[in-house]
Amino acid sequence: MTTATDAMAAALADPDTFVAGPPWELFATLRAQEPVAWSPEPLPHHGFWSVTRHADIVAVSRDVESFTSTRGVSLEELDDNQLEHRTSMIDTDPPRHTALRKILASQFVPRVINGYESFLRGVVARTLDSALSLGTFDFVEKVSSEIPVRVLARMLSVPDADHGKLTAWGDRLVGTSDPEFADALAGSEESEQYRLLPFRSPAALEVFEYGRALQAERRTHPKDDLLTRLVEAEVDGEPLSQRDLDSYFLLLSLAGQETTRQAITLLMLTLIENPAALTRLQEQPELLAGPALDELLRWGPPVYHMRRTATRDAMIGETAVKAGDKIAMWYPSGNRDSDVIPHADVLDLDRSNVDLLTFGKGGPHFCLGSFLAKMEYRVTAEELLSRIDSAVLAGPVERLRSNFVNGVKRMPVTVTLR
Repeated sequence: MTTATDAMAAALADPDTFVAGPPWELFATLRAQEPVAWSPEPLPHHGFWSVTRHADIVAVSRDVESFTSTRGVSLEELDDNQLEHRTSMIDTDPPRHTALRKILASQFVPRVINGYESFLRGVVARTLDSALSLGTFDFVEKVSSEIPVRVLARMLSVPDADHGKLTAWGDRLVGTSDPEFADALAGSEESEQYRLLPFRSPAALEVFEYGRALQAERRTHPKDDLLTRLVEAEVDGEPLSQRDLDSYFLLLSLAGQETTRQAITLLMLTLIENPAALTRLQEQPELLAGPALDELLRWGPPVYHMRRTATRDAMIGETAVKAGDKIAMWYPSGNRDSDVIPHADVLDLDRSNVDLLTFGKGGPHFCLGSFLAKMEYRVTAEELLSRIDSAVLAGPVERLRSNFVNGVKRMPVTVTLR
């Protein structure tokens, strides 16, 4: 007999479920009634367990012995040949993951990232001044698509003229389930020709080609940037293979801008939908230096889920899962779990502690760029709040058709200046 929660869990496999934004009521029902629920998928996939409670998400995140990333972190089921071609750092576990992460980890610590703040503040100021002068504009196009990519380009020493390429590649890579962005729609026969490419997208080939040209240049003319560190890196006494370099560069190009772009967009949407929070932050911008920042990130997380695969029969809460089963950790749901975060359905800028899942939680896969993302988010918020008096939507919010990225494609806004 099919129950209401069965239908809800099944809906999480369908990107159409997310075109209006996160399905908050669905998540709440699953947390209360079936916190580890089976989500069937159309063939050739085999379904997955949807984990919606905060405590269970944390447990899965930290138990790398029982729940591996080596079969991929998206819900697509990859055969060994695909894994050989498509595996990146986030699709590995220690010790391989640790060795790959260590190559750039020192460049993402607070001491180094803080050195970018003056540059970032200048980028944000110029971007906002240009956009806000229009009065009504698309916030995604004019603001959130501009800021993270410019910081990424600085860290990679990428020419200014190439910012648009990086953004467009990001859209095509994460938009494979959205007809507007997909070169070959996920699940279509056409996508089979790209099965050995990340995200099944030919955009990956363009990113690889672009990255290889930059890598060749760095070998001849090294710079103090992330790319030079990659081409000079060794793991177990051996330089990175071209395949490792390709996947690492693609990961940097995508993760370094796409999720922060969405987070900044969702921040603006949060302030529009919660004008009291906007006023409060205008009056007390110092709140952004404390837990209020995490509260805003809790409210608008840019990633819906990450996947793990059970390496052995195990328990998640009170539910038994079998070796080989896919596990999807639904971060927005965990962020709204009132068992851990009191009154979680209330945006509360006065929370003294926010047990945030937006960047993952514990374990080796905690987001490497979390401190950078937070700084970009905070500086953008500070500069925005100092300039605007009010903001309203000037049209519909157009969402990315995806159950992986909580993405906004277009968000027209009208602002009045202070």
